[in-house]
Amino acid sequence: MDENRVAGTAKNIGGKAQESFGQVTGDTKTQAEGIVNQVSGTAQNLYGQASDSISDVAKGAGDRASSFEKALRHTIENQPYTAVAIGIGLGWLLGRTHRPL
Repeated sequence: MDENRVAGTAKNIGGKAQESFGQVTGDTKTQAEGIVNQVSGTAQNLYGQASDSISDVAKGAGDRASSFEKALRHTIENQPYTAVAIGIGLGWLLGRTHRPL
């Protein structure tokens, strides 16, 4: 869990308490500060959630790349002539698509 999520949640809870205290005492300034802290805490929490999501996606992409690399390595080691033929074919296709006019 990202530290921004923890800090944002704590700030949000503190803001709610501050707003409630302001309502009980009738202090509108304290109420407003509590609302500002809630909004700030929510924003920080959302930033932490986005950061966690991005790191999860990056980890998943790394795992998929690793499994692709393993599959490619396995194919090259077990079928070297097929891998060479595919490489030559791809090189020829790339060469044909990048010919100057």
